[in-house]
Amino acid sequence: MDNKPTFLWGVATSSYQIEGAVAEDGRSPSIWDTFSATPGTVLRGATGAVACDHYHRMPEDVALMAELGIDVYRFSIAWPRVQPGGSGPVNPAGVAFYDRLVDELLANGITPWVTLYHWDLPQELEDAGGWPNRDTAYRFADYAGLTYDALGDRVKQWTTMNEPWCSAMLGYVVGAHAPGRQDARAGMRAVHHLLLGHGLASQVIREKAAAQDRLDGLEVGITLNLGVPTPASDSAEDQAAAHWEDGLSNRLYLDPLLRGEYPADIATKVAELGSPLPVQDGDLAVIAQPVDVLGINYYSSRLVRSTPVGDNGWPTPEAVDRDVERTAMGWEVTPEALTDLLLRLEREYPGPDWYITENGAAYDDQPDANGYVEDIDRTNYLRSHIDAALAARAQGVNLKGYFAWSLMDNFEWAFGYDRRFGIVRVDYETQQRTPKQSARYYADRIAAEKANEAG
Repeated sequence: MDNKPTFLWGVATSSYQIEGAVAEDGRSPSIWDTFSATPGTVLRGATGAVACDHYHRMPEDVALMAELGIDVYRFSIAWPRVQPGGSGPVNPAGVAFYDRLVDELLANGITPWVTLYHWDLPQELEDAGGWPNRDTAYRFADYAGLTYDALGDRVKQWTTMNEPWCSAMLGYVVGAHAPGRQDARAGMRAVHHLLLGHGLASQVIREKAAAQDRLDGLEVGITLNLGVPTPASDSAEDQAAAHWEDGLSNRLYLDPLLRGEYPADIATKVAELGSPLPVQDGDLAVIAQPVDVLGINYYSSRLVRSTPVGDNGWPTPEAVDRDVERTAMGWEVTPEALTDLLLRLEREYPGPDWYITENGAAYDDQPDANGYVEDIDRTNYLRSHIDAALAARAQGVNLKGYFAWSLMDNFEWAFGYDRRFGIVRVDYETQQRTPKQSARYYADRIAAEKANEAG
């Protein structure tokens, strides 16, 4: 991209969490529509049917971003809006929304950054087997091609998947997220097919960009949620527990993407437990497509200790509480671990440009009579984590940007609307947007950092 700053400042959202309009303009149901409509799955029976009504209020939301002075907006595309049912041609009415969004962003000097998949799989594809079904990876590549055809003339930044760990583990193993299945074998199949889908989609995007002479400035990558599991003691058992958690949560994704192989200890163990990774000849070469950008979603890290193996034979490391601040999610505030994580990534997996593609915190926000929130805790969280990220950059990490999660309060998955991550408050009854103290801080910090960079 021409004249791109050396460090990008942004905000991030996802389609199902903010858009609403779930039955408008030809959009078909996603697994989250089905899951959230199922009694007992989401707190207080909340759904994303309306959410922040971003589908109808998009220009207002882009204006908020412009006021913050951000460089780039990372948003996700609703697959069932662009390609209803997950197959067939593009839906013109659905893709028109993203056309308008991209144009509105560019008109306001904001770079659009597309995430193709942030968990809203078309329900028809889940009915056909979902991510445990290999064919879904190929359907995803088709969808990626359709989306690139529609937006590739203006969009250079493409993330394929957001947090495949969450899709596979929370969706298919634990059952806390859509589609709500509890099947370890299905979960490991989903891991592989999500990564395969990433590789196939990356190939399609690059092939189309080359055919249309658009390779200049094109950046294709993936976003992972990564943490730092630290052993609670020097015991061999606790060390092994932390190594297992690191393997299942971090290395299971980093290694195939950046080294072309699954970590042998994890692949062997899950196979022994009856949940083998369904690797076919050539798959790992597809998964290990060149990664221009690897996004890191970081919120917290854990101190873990060994626990007895459960009835299913799977190791289950247990978190050990530390005397540190916690967010409303119960997550420990550990900014120093972000520095350690970035240094490790640069040391062990050099190559891609690193971006913090999500970082933020939920707190129990209490607005004043005008809807304004003096969210000191969130402001301090952002400050400490930006400091931690820039400290790693100062030590040589190839970190190219930071995105705050999230632009505004939204549908927080299984927590419904009871957890607020936004730097802009949303009154869900009136849809009034009110920037919080954290938004003011972030805008000021961006301006200060840009001034410092300019010298």
